[in-house]
Amino acid sequence: MTAAVAPDPGVAAHGRRRIRDLVANPWGKPRFLWAYALLFVAWTLIPIVLAILFSFNPGRALSAFQGFSLRWYIGDPNESVLHDPALRRAVVQSLKLAVGTALITVPLGVSFAVGMDRWKGRGSGTTDFIMMFSFVVPELIVAVALFLVFTKSFTFVGLGTSGQLLGMIVLSIAFVVVIVRARLLSLGREYEEVAMDLGASPFQALRRVLLPLLFPATLACTAMLFVFTLDDFVIANTLSRDVATETISVKIWAARGTPTPVVNALGSTMLFAATIVVVLAYLLFRRLTRGESGERSVGLPIA
Repeated sequence: MTAAVAPDPGVAAHGRRRIRDLVANPWGKPRFLWAYALLFVAWTLIPIVLAILFSFNPGRALSAFQGFSLRWYIGDPNESVLHDPALRRAVVQSLKLAVGTALITVPLGVSFAVGMDRWKGRGSGTTDFIMMFSFVVPELIVAVALFLVFTKSFTFVGLGTSGQLLGMIVLSIAFVVVIVRARLLSLGREYEEVAMDLGASPFQALRRVLLPLLFPATLACTAMLFVFTLDDFVIANTLSRDVATETISVKIWAARGTPTPVVNALGSTMLFAATIVVVLAYLLFRRLTRGESGERSVGLPIA
């Protein structure tokens, strides 16, 4: 009869470590992922970089760069973004819609999010589904439906700036609700309960405790809606009344047959504005939420 051989402890320990490594990182050392990431970034950014680069080209060529110039931004007295009335009007219209949508949608979205988070009775699930419906319905369907409503039923709204603004609000309010409700879920009810234990009324707890805690999420929603509305095309084009209400995205699309450096300058202007807003919002968000994770990890003291 053959005696059983005891397993080598070193081999067993190595096997256990190998299994743990495979569970923690099943890819091992994926050296190809960094190359794939660089390829993806290059595929995404190179066309944008080229468009920005040729927006500073002094000539009309889009294939040979001749040097840096602000001709298509402010230099040309007739065709630059600053001096062309149609392009300047498109920039103003885009900024008007972006700012208006953010200022109106964010307070409405925050109110809806707080109300839906507190509503636990019958019908709350149906309301959640209706609020999230814009995520399911394609934007083109929403735009066409609003076009029919504003031209057949609510004719007092009509097409143009008012119709575009209402369309942007309808399309984007669900984004605010989702972000703010996620923030409410992470905060919990402890802060409000502590405030009311200290004598605050429910309205005071909402105004002086909950809303300040929601401000980082509100700031993120404002920046996101500004960028989202600034480059929106479907709603802006479908609900536009005439050339006076065309936005930057509509102007760029209309010039697709005969592209010129001024089109690149127009798109770069939109990109610069969006980037500035996002960077400022990010820096302010980091400043407002500094140390928050540490406070949450400590938790509330238990009596």
